[in-house]
Amino acid sequence: MSHSIPLAAVIGYPVAHSKSPRLHGHWLARYGIAGHYVPLSIAPQDFSQALAQLPRMGFVGANVTIPHKETALALADRVSPLADRIGAANTLVFTPDGIEADNTDAYGFTQNIRATLPDWAPNRVALIGAGGASRAVIVALQDAGAQEIRLTNRTQDRAADLAADFGPSVVPVPWSQRASMLDGCDTLVNATALGMTGQPPLDLDLTALPLSAVVNDLVYAPLETPLLAAARSRGNLGVDGLGMLLHQAAPGFERWFGTRPTVDDDLRRAVLA
Repeated sequence: MSHSIPLAAVIGYPVAHSKSPRLHGHWLARYGIAGHYVPLSIAPQDFSQALAQLPRMGFVGANVTIPHKETALALADRVSPLADRIGAANTLVFTPDGIEADNTDAYGFTQNIRATLPDWAPNRVALIGAGGASRAVIVALQDAGAQEIRLTNRTQDRAADLAADFGPSVVPVPWSQRASMLDGCDTLVNATALGMTGQPPLDLDLTALPLSAVVNDLVYAPLETPLLAAARSRGNLGVDGLGMLLHQAAPGFERWFGTRPTVDDDLRRAVLA
């Protein structure tokens, strides 16, 4: 048996804001596992060199966040089909044969909505934002059966480029038409930072959105964003963004520390504390 205590990390630049150490620390304590999960602030120019050293220092794996998700994918020895489709990695496992890269963001997104709405089956979706998070959301939506994903972004070119990457089910919509595109949608997702503490709010008229639609905001600071408050006040089911963070963490924890962790209210409270 191994005599070393397994280490895992979240690698970002900056990384001090990350809730992942608190999240994984809660699980390590809950399951009585001798292990540590630490934040590592590593600049882009140092990333590949640092990554190569981690397995020799007792690390069994790592999460990667902005700005390293694409680089991690390129540096990995093996890439999961999902990470390949998304074009980014968020979960690395260090094995004797090298670095395995996966992306659990799509899983986290789907699990978060299904925790509130177990039979969620998207068909026509409105998606706001064309950044990195949107790539994982599109893959999750396609795999959940969505037939049409209406995608809008303040910069129209980014929405068009993203739609081109993911095929005809993703339809770019001009920012000026973001309110009317909600008509007939069963799901609305905000994958921008708009509405986050310190950011401008998301300016979106929900009038055309069916009351049966579920509204998911990936922003979780604040937990109740202006979008979620507006959606809930008119009768839509709202799902906050914290659950995606919690659920995406579970597969990595299991692979590094050997225990499948549970996402529950205790965990939410610990991460928000």
